Amino acid sequence: MGIVHHSNYLRYFEVARLEWLSQLGVSYKLMEQEGIIMPVIEVNLSYKTPALFEDKLIVEVNLEEVPKVKMKFSYLIKNQNNQIVCLGETTLAFLNSKTRKPMRCPEKVKILFFGKE
Repeated sequence: MGIVHHSNYLRYFEVARLEWLSQLGVSYKLMEQEGIIMPVIEVNLSYKTPALFEDKLIVEVNLEEVPKVKMKFSYLIKNQNNQIVCLGETTLAFLNSKTRKPMRCPEKVKILFFGKE
């Protein structure tokens, strides 16, 4: 068939999000060492045109709002012809790793995203 399986788009989102966070100095590993985990709690995808196995895909990721207890990201995936392949959103929650209860976004993380408020 030659078409990328729909589940792969979630992996593309994750890789782009992790790279984006890393470029800002946010490390999942360090956050986990500090007792913070960030599971994905909601996903929304809208497929526009199929991606083919040989396509060169570009994933754009944006933080949609100042994080409080949750962080919402939007994604745009394009192929080498600049066609929109997929649009999506993920919402992640900040949780205390021991209690698994929601917690506020650490101030130092907000500063990495937006600078001093």
